[in-house]
Amino acid sequence: MAENSKEDLQPKSYWRFRHDDFFPEPSFRSWSAYRSALSQTPHRIYDRLVGRSTDANELGEVRRRSENDMRRTLTWWDLTWFGFGSVIGAGIFVLTGQEAHEHAGPAIILSYVISGISAMLSVFCYTEFAVEIPVAGGSFAYLRVELGDFAAFIAAANLILENIIGGAAVSRAWTSYLATLINRPPNSLRIHTNLAKDFNLLDPIAVVVLFVTAAAAMLSTKKTSYFNWVASAIHVVVIAFVIIAGFAHAKTENLSPFLPFGVEGVFRAAAIVYFAYGGFDNIATMAEETRNPSRDIPLGLLGSMSIITVIYCLMALALGMMQRYTAIDPNAAYSVAFRNVGMRWAQYVVALGALKGMTTVLLVGAIGTARYTTHIARSHIIPPFFALVHPKTATPIYATLLMTIGSAIIAFFSSLHILASLLSISTLFIFMMMATALLVRRYYVRGVSTKKDLVKFVVCLILIILASAGTSAYWGLRPGGWVGYLVTVPLWVAGTLGMWLFVPKAREPKVWGVPMVPWLPALSIGTNLFLMGSLGGDAFVRFGICSGLMLLYYVLVGVHVTYDVAHEHEGGEEKALRGKVEDGGDGDRSVA
Repeated sequence: MAENSKEDLQPKSYWRFRHDDFFPEPSFRSWSAYRSALSQTPHRIYDRLVGRSTDANELGEVRRRSENDMRRTLTWWDLTWFGFGSVIGAGIFVLTGQEAHEHAGPAIILSYVISGISAMLSVFCYTEFAVEIPVAGGSFAYLRVELGDFAAFIAAANLILENIIGGAAVSRAWTSYLATLINRPPNSLRIHTNLAKDFNLLDPIAVVVLFVTAAAAMLSTKKTSYFNWVASAIHVVVIAFVIIAGFAHAKTENLSPFLPFGVEGVFRAAAIVYFAYGGFDNIATMAEETRNPSRDIPLGLLGSMSIITVIYCLMALALGMMQRYTAIDPNAAYSVAFRNVGMRWAQYVVALGALKGMTTVLLVGAIGTARYTTHIARSHIIPPFFALVHPKTATPIYATLLMTIGSAIIAFFSSLHILASLLSISTLFIFMMMATALLVRRYYVRGVSTKKDLVKFVVCLILIILASAGTSAYWGLRPGGWVGYLVTVPLWVAGTLGMWLFVPKAREPKVWGVPMVPWLPALSIGTNLFLMGSLGGDAFVRFGICSGLMLLYYVLVGVHVTYDVAHEHEGGEEKALRGKVEDGGDGDRSVA
């Protein structure tokens, strides 16, 4: 072991592809060791269920596994513009028309208000964690600390899925708007094939755009920030034009009927347009590169998201008043709406603005996605090779390439319609877990909380989650009913009130914290689960299949690598037992 430690201290080339860079864990050094590890799977799963990381571990030992540090060069100004660049893109330009036409009608503005409130509740949770644990891993790192390795793995798998699909969806929308800009049909730049429906339009342009933005992200975070300032500023000017010109051609009669699809349609649309708010979590992953996280993150994250919520609502209202919902084009809503009111030239301004917006979304997404992946690789859930940070660029090149290749493969084949619902359900699930983790952080600290307080907290938390899930299920099964809410809503109030009155807080935030705890995090749990329930059954089927594949990977690989990493600093007796595992023995079974 001493020799290995000395070797680890020697400078290593960044461009290396050895077995130990991918699978350095004892369980994967031989087939006999792997078979032995598999035989201990139940014990290892239990160990990882109850195991927890710490703030200090994430900030110290785990972070050092990248071998080189990311540079602290970002300020609140950078983060604010990254917020604009990361969030405002395909969602507002594509999904607004689609959902207004198909599900919400003029009430699409209410859908944006509902999803915006839910997003802001999640922003509060992310901000507190990012200030307290300023590392690249974002929600993955936060969940590792508060809910353990297994919950963090579920988050990691969904984060990777969410970011790969998100990049694919935006890049395909980029191709559609490029076609609009040159006055051609949205699918005219794609290759038409005889493959199955929704997979038969191949998109090589989307692939090229993904790799170009990824290349920029790999060069330098600060230089990428400069480009993002300029592009986002131009985008804001275009958005201001859309809002002002839209209201200049507004007709109040287009708002009637306001709820053509009923309240159910409003919430169904809210669950889909939630995708338009996605991306703010990328800002939390930049905490490791922020000069003063305790000041810059709240200003950058909360400031940008507050402004974005107002912008989205104004843009949705302008579209609904400019064009009757039945006449809205679901593919290029704003461009067609301006053409129909006589401003034919404006469609090119809108298309250009949308292209710039989607470009910055892809650019900031490439940065944030790579930082998530880097920290996930630091924990060895995926090979630690992808955690390496380049010594000159101070960026995770391997992690960036991994996610870009994944997005490119999906973008080449899959339609935006297939991607959006799966993306929304994955995002909502992670945000629900984040709110749960915040409550755990405030109300439970190992060694501080008493067993009695722990029992009270768990009971209240289960009540909140079950009541929220019950409300969501009842809404999905009986949209016009009300009797079920007489049971589920009081249960939610009882759980939250019980936590507020009877469970003492075990920890207070050091610098910045979510206000009105436990009410706001509990409301975040409720709104995220409710919006999940508003999605169609197909989204849950796809989510279930993906979750099953994730769990299979965890049982075969994830639990063993994280177990090995968690026990790499054991005492002499346990090291001897581990040695038997490496040789294919059964020694590890007796480790408690």
